Amino acid sequence: MQIHEPDWLDVLRAACQARKQSVVAAEIGYSATVVSQVLSGTYKGDSRAVQQKVEGALMGLTVECPVIGDLPRNRCLEYQRQPFASTNHMRVQFSRTCPTCKHRRGAE
Repeated sequence: MQIHEPDWLDVLRAACQARKQSVVAAEIGYSATVVSQVLSGTYKGDSRAVQQKVEGALMGLTVECPVIGDLPRNRCLEYQRQPFASTNHMRVQFSRTCPTCKHRRGAE
């Protein structure tokens, strides 16, 4: 017997039914408009990025970050988007590591 894993869209839809869509959108780092478009199938942006945010924030998916270890997938994406700051040791490490990491946005 095969166990059915919940689809990320099912998880997003269920979260929006349980809580306000704007609250769920904030949890995954997107606007309520983006969430609405994703759920209606009209989103023209990078739906894979939205999927990864849902998997991390709502489904508990983690990745092994070469810089800081195990962390939620949505946090990984947030760290990748932070601007370089030579005064911040972690951002220096991210700027060196993220561009070649197997978990970088667009990889796979």
